[in-house]
Amino acid sequence: MNIAKVLDAKGLACPMPIVKTKKAMNDIASGEVLEVVATDKGAKNDLTAWAASTGHELVESKEENGVFTFYIRKG
Repeated sequence: MNIAKVLDAKGLACPMPIVKTKKAMNDIASGEVLEVVATDKGAKNDLTAWAASTGHELVESKEENGVFTFYIRKG
């Protein structure tokens, strides 16, 4: 997977990971992938719902040692 941009949202509480993700999506082209790294447990549900409601694709998400990583393809 080719990552166009990486967003470090670790330590941020809801709704900041979503706010920063939305802003970062404006910096990449349609079809490119944004990697979002977060520690907020709510980010999993929030980013999944946000991606679906905005026409983006959550390609993959994983959790390791309390750190969540999301790969979102811009629609």
